[in-house]
Amino acid sequence: MEYWFSEMHSENVKLSIRVNKHLYSEERDYVRVDIFESVDFGRVLVVDGYIIMTERDEFIYHEMLTHVPMAVHPNPKNILVFGAGDGGVVRELLKYQSIQRIDLVEMNEGVVDACMHFFPEIAGCLKDKKVKIYHENALRHIRHIENLYDIIIVDSAGYYGPGESLLSREFYGSCFKALKDDGIMVNQHQSPFYEEDRIETQKAHKRIVNSFPISRVYQAHIPSYPSGYWLLGFASKKYKPVIDLREEDWNKLNIDTRYYTTNLHKGCFQLPKYVEQMLEDVEHIKD
Repeated sequence: MEYWFSEMHSENVKLSIRVNKHLYSEERDYVRVDIFESVDFGRVLVVDGYIIMTERDEFIYHEMLTHVPMAVHPNPKNILVFGAGDGGVVRELLKYQSIQRIDLVEMNEGVVDACMHFFPEIAGCLKDKKVKIYHENALRHIRHIENLYDIIIVDSAGYYGPGESLLSREFYGSCFKALKDDGIMVNQHQSPFYEEDRIETQKAHKRIVNSFPISRVYQAHIPSYPSGYWLLGFASKKYKPVIDLREEDWNKLNIDTRYYTTNLHKGCFQLPKYVEQMLEDVEHIKD
């Protein structure tokens, strides 16, 4: 008998992955975490029915969230990460010797525990002495912080349930205040392809444009995510992501990557026309 895990990408479209074994399932704090062993994608992390990470393609998402801002900021030392309980973003950040502190805010402790056990090569980095983990609501954590971080990475699983606060004007305004004068924020921006995801993309983009003087959107191709086409956001108080790319300096670091390059960095901000129009439609709408 064949076993399949299916994630609905829309009311009429789903992605199905054949699995060998259901390795883990737990519901904690109203969040369900499942881990499957699959044929083509390796181990798959699923939260509330949504694929968060697969061993086969996780490097694409985590590299693009991490190295894009790190290749622009000239001296990043203090980093705040929201979500990312799977450890992928932290693993990429720890490739930089300049980083002194990584604060990780992951509300669901069960995600961290499960990933430490089933994805040790990815999540084992969370034990690093530079990393401090907080299990609390993202907005509550950042609300009273000012001028502390060089980079903020918002690695949210989605904008449903507790994640709804990550679409709020208060959250992005708080991120702005928590960053230093030359700080950078990046976030996952959903897919522009399906209607429900497109609406969330526009909401997030509108809030960020209204909160930061510089706001750009870039793209990555991630096979296990809806439509295989994903957007990410770059926002800054000072730096423009392509003009201020420190290409020569970053390449001298010899950071080991499988997807990200500085050439890709320059190209990933060139978006298809329908995506440009979708973003422009909300850029001048005030809250």
